[in-house]
Amino acid sequence: MSADSPTAETTGTAAAEPAELIRFDRVTKRFGANTVLDDLCFSVRPGKHVTLIGPSGSGKTTILRLLMTLVQPDEGTITVNGEQLFPAGEKRVREVRKQIGMVFQQFNLFPNMSVLRNVTEAPVRVLGLSKDEAEQRGRELLDLVGLGDRWSARPTQLSGGQQQRVAIARALAMRPKVLLLDEVTSALDPELVAGVLDVLRDIARTTDITMLCVTHEMNFARDISDDVLMFDSGKVIESGPPERIFSAPEHERTREFLGAVL
Repeated sequence: MSADSPTAETTGTAAAEPAELIRFDRVTKRFGANTVLDDLCFSVRPGKHVTLIGPSGSGKTTILRLLMTLVQPDEGTITVNGEQLFPAGEKRVREVRKQIGMVFQQFNLFPNMSVLRNVTEAPVRVLGLSKDEAEQRGRELLDLVGLGDRWSARPTQLSGGQQQRVAIARALAMRPKVLLLDEVTSALDPELVAGVLDVLRDIARTTDITMLCVTHEMNFARDISDDVLMFDSGKVIESGPPERIFSAPEHERTREFLGAVL
């Protein structure tokens, strides 16, 4: 992971895995007169777990929204798995977008569908999986998140923590190379937070999926991260392994922020 300048990609055949799975190269995003991301450069290597921390409004969630193509940058380029996401044509964007899964703050489950169908609907419609294959995969993922016995329930019959675990299974069902996590526990009652974080810890420990996480759960960030990026005013002001960022931050703004949230 690099947060100060883009690095060169490895050369080789088209089938070779790129050195960087995600790359932001001089990305700027404005909302009106407000510059949310300011000439941002950073990259994430395949299989790494990177957590973005910083005060509200520092640009963290905008990074995830750009990767999900919910918004577009005003300047710069974004590359995923060696393919340009922005700027690119609509067909290319759709193909690159299939490689990315996201779990939002809100669960956004379909209330009229069973838990299993919530997990299998997109793989059938978007990936073209057969119903049987999608359901087998869906049951495996529900087992992974501890809800294998609730496959026939409706979302309204589940607690908030259980619904968020279904949302995690749904994101994984698309077999993404990248999993984006946007404050996934912020809408949960405090007693439900630990269960969801434990599921994500298990996924981080037992899979090779690349994770980009925005969270204010600092202990969770310390546990699962290979690298932590501290954001302020749309820029990365400090980056490094969690042991150093949380124990001996170098930047005064990082020390101020951690002092307030820890």
